[in-house]
This record gives sequence, C-alpha cells and structure tokens, in this order.
Amino acid sequence: MASVTPDTDSDAAQAQCASQLSLRALDGLGLISEGADLAELIRDALVRTDLQLEDDDILVVSSKVVSRAEGRFRDLNTVKPSPQASILARQTGKDASLCELVLQESTEVSRRAPDVLIVRSHLGHVSANAGIDASNAMPHDNDDPRAQWVLLLPEAPDASARRILESLVKGTGKRLAVVISDSLGRPFRLGTVGAALGVAALPAIVDARGSEDLFGRPLEHTTTALADQVAAAADLVAGQAAEGRAVVLVRGIRFLTDDNSSAGQLCRDADDDLYLRGGT
Repeated sequence: MASVTPDTDSDAAQAQCASQLSLRALDGLGLISEGADLAELIRDALVRTDLQLEDDDILVVSSKVVSRAEGRFRDLNTVKPSPQASILARQTGKDASLCELVLQESTEVSRRAPDVLIVRSHLGHVSANAGIDASNAMPHDNDDPRAQWVLLLPEAPDASARRILESLVKGTGKRLAVVISDSLGRPFRLGTVGAALGVAALPAIVDARGSEDLFGRPLEHTTTALADQVAAAADLVAGQAAEGRAVVLVRGIRFLTDDNSSAGQLCRDADDDLYLRGGT
C-alpha cells in the first residue's frame, strides 16, 4: 500500500496519507447497557468477524454506545426547567425540560430560532442541543412507558477513548488509536458528518505548515483535522439509524502515536468563533 511520506521534521510526519483505506463495521455489539465493558465487547466482535488487530489500526466508537455504557440517560420527566430554559422553550418551540438539560451541558447559547438551539457545550463543540439525543436513548432495563428518555454525550470522551485504548492495547500489544465519534451538523452546509468527540493516541490535528507543495512552495496555512476525517470516513459504514454498527475498524493510516492528543484541539476558541459572536 503506497503512501506519501511528509517531511520528518514537520508535525505532518505524525500521519502518512494512505492511497487506500479499509473500513469495517463490527456487527453484533447489541444494545449496550450501563456498565458495559466496551473494550471486551469490541474484542468479542473482532473474534466473531475473524479479525485480528494490527499496528496502526484505529477503532472508531460511536459516542452513543459510550454514553449508554457510562449511564448518561436522563428522563425529561425528572428535569425541572429553569426560568431561562422556559424562555428558550418559548423561543424555539422545544420541550422546556430538554432546554434545561441543554443549558446544563453548555457554556453559552450561540443561536436560537424556531426548532433550533445551537450551543457551545462544556466540551467546546458547537452543535445543536449540546448533542443531546432521543434516538436509541432508552435504557436496557426501562420499565416505565411514560418516561421520556434522552442521552447526553459522554462527560469526558477523551478519557473514555483512553480507557478503551488501554484495554485493547493490553490485550493485543498492538499500537492502536481510538476515536469517539458523533454526527454533527455544520452552520453553513446541510446534513451531518462524523466528527471526533474524543481521541486517544491519534493526532487530532496534523500541521502541514512548512511542507512543500508539488512546485516547492511552502504550505502556510494547511492543517488537517485528522481525527474528524477518520470519524467521517467511519460514518459511511456505521449508519445512522437501526443498523446498530457502533464500532468501525479503520485500517490504512500510518501515524505516530500522540499521547497528548485531545478532541478539544479541534475546537475553535470562543474568542475566534465569528459564528458564535456574530462578527463580520
């Protein structure tokens, strides 16, 4: 498999561009219950599909199954809306208890309109409803038909990725990386794409500034959101609805392990966020 080798003195050496990628969704994880050992479930799924992990493999894990394993369920019936949440509910037409949870998970509101509530979450990501989702949100042992379940994003997805990674590396001895992914919308384009919420060992961003283009001209502004690209690629085979394919094995990217990587590195600082501030 051919690859382009960047300048080894540049941060771009943290990853090499593959001419071919392999994406394999792991089936059969089932409905994840609170307290589930995701690394063990991933190992079991690999055995069922007759796959063995190799050096430089990346496991992309849906944030939803991480949230389920970490018990991030909330019943809207148990949430008391604050005055601010009630105002947001009137402005957006959304449930006031949902608006309250969104506020609890956020640092500030970016945009509000009928059926729209865009916020900057505590994780630093700007998204609709702070990533809170009602799809596939029911706990495994739910016995209350009146409950209105939603699922919050993982509280610390970088740490979640690290725990999964450490368990998989311990069991295999391979050099691996883990990305916790979610589907996010974009302010100026329609539709959602996969994006990285948590990263372990994979560089979140590859800085190619200083590398030369085909004509020897040094690149001045090129930085690549590698973790987001991996998450988006995995999203193509993971599916968005009833497929239940929550883990994707990505093979073909060679990278230097980055123990200090964090998905937070992908977030634009609030002071530089012209969409948030309404700047010109």
